[in-house]
Amino acid sequence: MAHQGDGFAAVILAAGQGRRMESPLAKVLHPVGGEPMIRHVVTRAREAGAAPVVIVVGHRARDVQEAFAGDDADIVFALQEEQLGTGHAAEVGLSALSAEVEHLYLLCGDAPLIRTATLGQLSRLHEEAGAAATMLTATAGEPRGYGRVVRDGAQLIGVVEEADATEAQKKITEINTGAYVFEAAFLRDALPRIRAENNQGEFYLPDVFPIACAGGRVILGLELASPDEALGVNTKADLRRAQEIHEERKRKA
Repeated sequence: MAHQGDGFAAVILAAGQGRRMESPLAKVLHPVGGEPMIRHVVTRAREAGAAPVVIVVGHRARDVQEAFAGDDADIVFALQEEQLGTGHAAEVGLSALSAEVEHLYLLCGDAPLIRTATLGQLSRLHEEAGAAATMLTATAGEPRGYGRVVRDGAQLIGVVEEADATEAQKKITEINTGAYVFEAAFLRDALPRIRAENNQGEFYLPDVFPIACAGGRVILGLELASPDEALGVNTKADLRRAQEIHEERKRKA
């Protein structure tokens, strides 16, 4: 197992509609390497030692559920009836986990290129530091559209979404990839305390970071060596790029 302790689970967010894909198929079911991209994320989470795996479903929930059958007894589905933001989705997913879960990976179902070794590195950093949360970050040549990572040295103190960023913050090139490890007890306490006080009117998951900082807890960020690994598929062009990277990896394997 990639992590050092027991009591690790995973919550994978897969409720979004994905309008920019311009397809009737649920976004996370578009194939990369011949299988739905969310299956890649589930496989990596399992390889990193996560059990159970909770998939938060919403748009075309039944289709996503039907993509998992047979040997997928470790998967739990949690329905997010209204898509109110990543913080709300995380709360829905967390509610499906037992109190024995100590830590969890929180991943995006539309980011199929994440590597097992990266999740292992993320969880080791998290556990060794006794962190409340550890986020996977990347440096983007063109960060437009992404949440910007705000740091105070090694301590990560927040993420500012594009719509809420100042001109100075928009110049930050370190971005949020949407992949995290959380201490479950911290997340259970913090999520009900966040507010949708932003230009999108959504509950943002990274709004738990200031709560951690105020409580004297550690928040860390692990920067990816290769930003390609964090590619989120939102358009047909993204899907083609993900397929290209997947094929390139297979050739090098």
